[in-house]
Amino acid sequence: MTAHDPALDALIACPACDALHRDAEVPVGEQARCRRCHTVLMAPREGAMTQIVMLSATALMLMVAAVFFPFLKLNVAGLEHSSSVIDAVLAYSDGLLVPLSVALAALIVILPAVRLIAVIYTVGPMMTGYAPLPAAEKAFRLANALKPWAMAEVFIVGVAVALVKVAGLATVSMGPAFWAFVALVLVTTLKDTFMCKLTVWKTLETRRQ
Repeated sequence: MTAHDPALDALIACPACDALHRDAEVPVGEQARCRRCHTVLMAPREGAMTQIVMLSATALMLMVAAVFFPFLKLNVAGLEHSSSVIDAVLAYSDGLLVPLSVALAALIVILPAVRLIAVIYTVGPMMTGYAPLPAAEKAFRLANALKPWAMAEVFIVGVAVALVKVAGLATVSMGPAFWAFVALVLVTTLKDTFMCKLTVWKTLETRRQ
């Protein structure tokens, strides 16, 4: 077994290029960037944890509205039809298309919701000065791992492309769920901007002691 080198605990690796840097305190409002690729390593903000939790909770509420409220309304030859995201998921729930239904539900609803809950579980107690909850590190690791698979943004882009093709065949109007999805994407992006992963990891480590 290789002996653990305590000097490694004082180093942090760039998530983009793996360049090693000495860990140091970064003043609130300042940024620490990678010397090689200039990726932001740490960017602590005043009240960032409160903002992250509030934005995550807001995103969860928008998720409920986006899933169950009418998403689009189509009017063809005087016939009007409205559908929600849950209707789109259930439309493929029979026969050979069941895997497509499961994938659709997972990528645009379940995984984004799990990621938001994991962030709240991790950051919520620390926001109020308490020690992290049990398995908070695993929850935060899960939230980071799910980020590439939470595809609400891709869904909105796909809908926009489809609307361009459908616009010539029918009158299309956006329902409240469409705008909830747009707001959800914006709020989630803002939350990710406020969240400094290294700062969260360091806070988890400090509060565990």
